[in-house]
Amino acid sequence: MTPGQTGTSSTAQAQKSNVLSVDAMGGDNGPATVVAGLSAFLTQAPDARVILHGPETELAPLVAKHNLADRVTIHDAQDVVKMTDKPSHVLRNGKGTSMWSAIEAVRNGEAAVAISCGNTGGLMAMSMLRLRKADGVNRPAIACLWPSRNKQGFNVMLDAGADIRADQDDLLTYALMGASYARNAFDLKRPRVGLLNVGVEEHKGRAELKVAHELIGSATGKGDFEYVGFVEGGDLPSDRVDVIVTDGFTGNVALKTGEGTANLITELMRKAFLSNPIATLGALLARRSINKLSKSIDPRRVNGGVFLGLNKTVIKSHGGADATGIAAALQLGYQLAQSEFSDKLAARVASAAALAQDAIQEGEAAKAAQDNE
Repeated sequence: MTPGQTGTSSTAQAQKSNVLSVDAMGGDNGPATVVAGLSAFLTQAPDARVILHGPETELAPLVAKHNLADRVTIHDAQDVVKMTDKPSHVLRNGKGTSMWSAIEAVRNGEAAVAISCGNTGGLMAMSMLRLRKADGVNRPAIACLWPSRNKQGFNVMLDAGADIRADQDDLLTYALMGASYARNAFDLKRPRVGLLNVGVEEHKGRAELKVAHELIGSATGKGDFEYVGFVEGGDLPSDRVDVIVTDGFTGNVALKTGEGTANLITELMRKAFLSNPIATLGALLARRSINKLSKSIDPRRVNGGVFLGLNKTVIKSHGGADATGIAAALQLGYQLAQSEFSDKLAARVASAAALAQDAIQEGEAAKAAQDNE
């Protein structure tokens, strides 16, 4: 390859990393909210470009309203994946949908990251079908960011709902993928990983958690992370850990509980400060501190779960996200695209799969040796 060809290839790669593929349909608040969030994001990312998927007759006026025509390309897709659609139905009937179109743009190399507010199960099933799971991954996971006391401001938690089940082998793979994500997202050389349980004592928890505890502990050296052992729900926002590993059922319940609690606190604060003139005056005097607190617990600013374990990057935005939440998910996707996260994670996942198999085999060998004593 000539130097000129190398430069052309590098330029093409850089251009693709600036392009996001966005499903405009499927969210609870409709495409107007998606385009509003898109406008807010593009204001902060002047080099970014977007391919927007959905009915052109509906999207074109919204794009024109926000003066985005020079930075947004519309791919016409007439059908929509409904929130009530089962993954099996989505796979059989989803080819003409905006979600399918958004994923295809990434599969075809037109964009670096796909982002959707739509049906989580359908998005995961379609992503696995079109983008394929990375070698060695049994179940992909959704990694979300949890506000924390750590210097980076967030902890990584996975799985947040990709699959309600996870055996000990899956939990080990999640630990390795989560550590890789934290390493790339926060530049942590040796992330601290914890396994979510009902207590920190080693005798507590289900059988598969106890086995996963041993497997993850034995993979720390090869996986280049620190294992802190079992952690509890109170550790999710703590500075004791950087990555929290759990199954999708538990993770999704924890995520929705955290979001609901944050919204409740914000609502109660607002009511308290409006309860009487003196409280309102106090709120005005402490406005800067109150705004800082509200921002720190606002679940919208960490909207966007990353699908880990696929060959390309897909981000699931909360179905009920407003424009601020949509902008946050787009910003996350843009940051990952700029860092070429997909390529880095693919290499890490391949390594993780090998490490997982090594750890499993070592654990089985140790158990066999104990049984023979």
